[in-house]
This record gives sequence, structure tokens and C-alpha cells, in this order.
Amino acid sequence: MSKGYWVVRVSVHDIEAYPDYLEAARPAFERYNARFHVRGGRYIAPEGVARDRNVVVEFEDFDTAVACYESPEYSAARVIRQANADADFLIVEGA
Repeated sequence: MSKGYWVVRVSVHDIEAYPDYLEAARPAFERYNARFHVRGGRYIAPEGVARDRNVVVEFEDFDTAVACYESPEYSAARVIRQANADADFLIVEGA
């Protein structure tokens, strides 16, 4: 079965408040067994427009990745993220 992934590019506007999002999202990540493969780090953008922070999160499958995003736990965290950052957010199926 194919995995599901969140591929997220984030520009944080309020560095001091952003950890509140991470803490609020933790229950959703734990509930849906999220595995972080990329969380920040060095990058280059040879094409297109980059954001400050890049994140890749793996889930058991695509449906689980969608369920985590739509969960009450993550929905509450998403409000905090959206107040403190802009993001491009994809949920994709992959190997």
C-alpha cells in the first residue's frame, strides 16, 4: 500500500508564537503516527519560489494523511499556524 505524505512549505511570521502550533499539533501527530522526514534544514530553490521552512511528514497511507489534517486535534492547531505563518500545503500519495 502506498504511503501518504504532507509536503508543506511555511513562512513563519511570528517566531515566538509558532511553537504554540507545534505543541497543539502534537496530539494529532501522535494519534496518526506521523513520521517527520524533513523539518526545516538547509535548502536551495533552483526553480520556483521558496519559503523559509520545508516539512515532509509520512503517514501509513493517503487516507490517514487526510484524516490527520481533517481531525479535530489538527484543526485546532491549524488555526494557530494560520495566524502565525503562511503555508503551501499538499497531501500526496507516494512510495
